[in-house]
Amino acid sequence: MARESKIDESLVRHVAHLSRLALTDDEITRMTGELSAIVGYIDQLGELDTADVPPTAHALPVHNVFREDEVTPSFDSDTALSNAPQREGTFFRVPKILDTGDGA
Repeated sequence: MARESKIDESLVRHVAHLSRLALTDDEITRMTGELSAIVGYIDQLGELDTADVPPTAHALPVHNVFREDEVTPSFDSDTALSNAPQREGTFFRVPKILDTGDGA
């Protein structure tokens, strides 16, 4: 049994206000119709008999699509650091961003 849609202009204005959206009167009217239609479609889903439908996490069968890890050669430290603005030994040198004086 489908329920009556409760989407009206005052609700759209309220949600727009909460969302900090400045909608014109024309946009409010259009959104009221569009949101009412969306809620109507969702209400139709409630009418379906899903008793024999098993719960699923995805509509399609999904399998792991990750590739196997492969060891490949990487850059040596000098090559990796060749364009670094600053370096300290075999490391990138970056500005300090945490103040450790307050115990955090």
